[in-house]
Amino acid sequence: MSKKLMKGCEAIGEAAIYAGAKNYFCYPITPQSEVAEYLSRRMPEVGGVFLQAESEVAASNMLFGAGATGVRAFTTSSSPGISLMSEAISYITAAELPVVFVNIVRAGPGLGGILPAQGDYFQATKGGGHGDYRLMVLAPSTVQEAVDLTILAFDKADEYRNPVMVLGDGMIGQMMEPVEFPENYKPKYQDHSGWATTGCEGREPHIVKTLFLDPALCDKHNEKMAAKYRRFEESEIRYEEYNMDGEYEVLIVSYGTMARICKTAIEDLSKKGIKVGLLRPISLYPFPREAVLKAADRKHVKAVASIEMSMGQMVEDVERAVAGTKKVSFFGHAGGIVPTPDEIIEFVSSLAKRPEGV
Repeated sequence: MSKKLMKGCEAIGEAAIYAGAKNYFCYPITPQSEVAEYLSRRMPEVGGVFLQAESEVAASNMLFGAGATGVRAFTTSSSPGISLMSEAISYITAAELPVVFVNIVRAGPGLGGILPAQGDYFQATKGGGHGDYRLMVLAPSTVQEAVDLTILAFDKADEYRNPVMVLGDGMIGQMMEPVEFPENYKPKYQDHSGWATTGCEGREPHIVKTLFLDPALCDKHNEKMAAKYRRFEESEIRYEEYNMDGEYEVLIVSYGTMARICKTAIEDLSKKGIKVGLLRPISLYPFPREAVLKAADRKHVKAVASIEMSMGQMVEDVERAVAGTKKVSFFGHAGGIVPTPDEIIEFVSSLAKRPEGV
């Protein structure tokens, strides 16, 4: 298997093709427009459909229609674009359709800026639209992982009949790294005969709907979806542990490209005699709460830190996981300013000097 140097956005587009996605609907927005540029050429080459919609609202509702037929369909966007798609995401989830969304996050709120950020954590993991719904959310830290998680997202969307979001940031979308694609990949969970709207000649019609005027039926449907999300939490938790052998004074919880910067800081801190462990959530929902608690609830751990490219969003899930066993501190920047290794070293060093639990 040979490696190829690719920009993150283009690698995500190619990964979707490898996953069997032949239907891509989008609206351009920085910093993910290169996905659309790449697929405008590639989709016709593989017999797929590329369609630039008149808006994100239109693109997301096209996904609703394509997903209802059981085909692998997806879109990519960035922050404000995902906000415009939120109503359709709620509908698609209620209809239990296997659709993939990729959000290459930019700075906000509002129009914000085009530089990388992680300010969409709440939107992705808590549900940016209406109603009791959840998305499985996967967060890559490298371009290779963006490829792997994009392919995984399509399988998991089909397995659970639920939208999956790949949540990256502007750095993931714009950086270039060597990647490789699976040579013998075969899509999983492709039997949609029990629900897909593929024409009903010779069988009872399939109806895809989100309207439940009877409150008892609506309640039952919500309970069914809640049971699905519990299966997420039982089977789909993913995370990486870094430098956690032996005793460490501070535990960092960080995700995406921010975790890569934390790894650089951890290497430098070790040279100063401060051992720091890192737990990197790969699945943001379901969040690895038990793993975070286990990593934090050790006698030698003085402090826990959530380090993010935001004003502090994942920190709430970290605090919930730690459950008061340790004080959780937060460090981060927003607006497209990326915390530097030196800033992290200074922050973590101050935590390591504190008495345990302070």
